[in-house]
Amino acid sequence: MDVIIGRDDAEVGAYAAAKVAKVAHAVQQAGKNLVLGVATGSSPLATYAALAEWVRAGKLDLSQASVFALDEYVGLPEGHPESYREVIRRTVAEPLGIRPDRVHVPDGFAADLQRAARDYEQEIKDAGGVDVQLLGIGSNGHIGFNEPTSSLSSRTRIKTLTPQTRRDNARFFESPEQVPQHCLTQGLGTIMDARHCVLLAAGAAKADAVKAVVEGPISAMCPGSVLQLHPKATVILDAAAASKLELAAYYQDMYANLPAWQRLDVLS
Repeated sequence: MDVIIGRDDAEVGAYAAAKVAKVAHAVQQAGKNLVLGVATGSSPLATYAALAEWVRAGKLDLSQASVFALDEYVGLPEGHPESYREVIRRTVAEPLGIRPDRVHVPDGFAADLQRAARDYEQEIKDAGGVDVQLLGIGSNGHIGFNEPTSSLSSRTRIKTLTPQTRRDNARFFESPEQVPQHCLTQGLGTIMDARHCVLLAAGAAKADAVKAVVEGPISAMCPGSVLQLHPKATVILDAAAASKLELAAYYQDMYANLPAWQRLDVLS
């Protein structure tokens, strides 16, 4: 696991965007189109903004990329502004110039949710798998909507959100009662199939979860800790989110002394 500590949320976003760009260029050089896994919430917004700036400047072409979302609420009406299909349209697809038919989101509106989950797994497989998966981290250690005690080998399925997750997400709704109780989410096993995983976190409120993910034991009680088993996981943090890491100074020294080919050069 590589840990990169930036100064603030903007620098976290710039590093993460550089990671996406690096993978995208490698995939394109191999004659393929990027398959990008995207997260919602606040954590990846600076990353999407940096990517959009590079796309507008002609430094990065994602027009042929495909996008797969981590999850979707169950119980919202279609077109609801906080459905993740709409959020990804606004924050990812349109700014990055990705065609609507290349954007994939679990069908939280389906009558048969179990079938929708199986279909989503097949869609990812048919696309050749995810090249780079962006992830946020919940205050209880969840990634995607894999709440504590989720199976570390789980696949896309319906999940019940914890009261803590619903409280954390209430800021996106008019009232806490409007936050759905259920979702469709990629499983931890599904996420781990991605060729690269990039976990983003900013702010002191994420510090305990970050410490558990990076330096704690691998445990279903902290679902994000499964990333310790991923061969190409990168954790990108601001100083506040990294504030409880015992080895923070080592991570900073390690990144400062990486060979040039391993570094994430920020496009400018």
